[in-house]
Amino acid sequence: PSTRRLFTKTNKRQIMSFSGKLMGMGNPLLDISNEVSSDVLAKYDVKVDSAILAEEKHMPIYKELATMEGVQYIAGGATQNSIRVAQWMLGEAGMTAYMGCIGKDEFGQQLKDCAKSDGVVVHYMEDSETPTGTCAVLVCDGERSLIANLAAANNFKESHLETDQAKAIIESAEIFYSAGFFLTVSVESLLKVTNHAVANNKIFCLNFSAPFIIDFFADQVAAALPFADFVFSNESEAETYGKKHNLGNEGKDIEAVALAVAAMPKASGVRARTVVFTQGSKETIVAVGGKVTKFAVDPLPAELLVDTNGAGDAFVGGFLAQMVKGEELAKCVEAGHWAAKVIIQRSGCTFPEKCDF
Repeated sequence: PSTRRLFTKTNKRQIMSFSGKLMGMGNPLLDISNEVSSDVLAKYDVKVDSAILAEEKHMPIYKELATMEGVQYIAGGATQNSIRVAQWMLGEAGMTAYMGCIGKDEFGQQLKDCAKSDGVVVHYMEDSETPTGTCAVLVCDGERSLIANLAAANNFKESHLETDQAKAIIESAEIFYSAGFFLTVSVESLLKVTNHAVANNKIFCLNFSAPFIIDFFADQVAAALPFADFVFSNESEAETYGKKHNLGNEGKDIEAVALAVAAMPKASGVRARTVVFTQGSKETIVAVGGKVTKFAVDPLPAELLVDTNGAGDAFVGGFLAQMVKGEELAKCVEAGHWAAKVIIQRSGCTFPEKCDF
């Protein structure tokens, strides 16, 4: 449907009809992105290519980035990034939907405007007491480090899923995706959606997202994992998971970790779990049904790299777009590689107007 036809009057209230197949639920953040020197990383005690939650010592970074020349404000949050990329690759407006919590403020409005122009149907919970979450994106020599200040994103409530709009989205969607970051916010909300997926033979996809999720939110990961038909992770998260759970030679053998995660108990016996581990420019490992397949990555010449922010999210977005179309696994991986390659040649998780995949 065209964006113009997405509004229908129901019970004297305006709710947006949704006939798309993909829904994401996560932590909507506005990325405040800038190039920094290694001195800035050292000052805030941040490792290259890490993703962490902001502590008190990190709070001044947001203002510091904003006052530097070249600052960019980009719609972010891992799940939202993946959904935006999937929507871009699917093309037709309204094919995807997204839920999360924002504040009633200028940054929240920016996220709404961005989603609208991208064609994503957003149904944000709005918190008038708390500002919209932000993520400091520190780009140093092309590598990104992330410091997330969740703010309103931390306040998503299961009750939001009882709204008419949320029910319509959940009913229509056939594939659900959440980055592991959402496990720090509302496991109850996630389990409500995953139980719906199991009961209706729908697909749920989960991302490990960051080593700290595996280390410090192990119970939440354990609660969500049985529902996951697809698990996404990069090599450092895969290694952390192996180490934490004593799999694959303490995580050193990530193929063995992938096989072990694929074989873990599942809430739904309808389909085997597929585990997808990306490794940057190295081959992607896919484990399903006791077998590992490797997919080569077409490497990008170093001089074309702008920044790696959003690369993993873009991979998932490309992968999910092909899943929506009912494509084979190899095509999904190919689309993921392609999308990640597009995104790392641009600043932040942004993309050209036209998708020519």
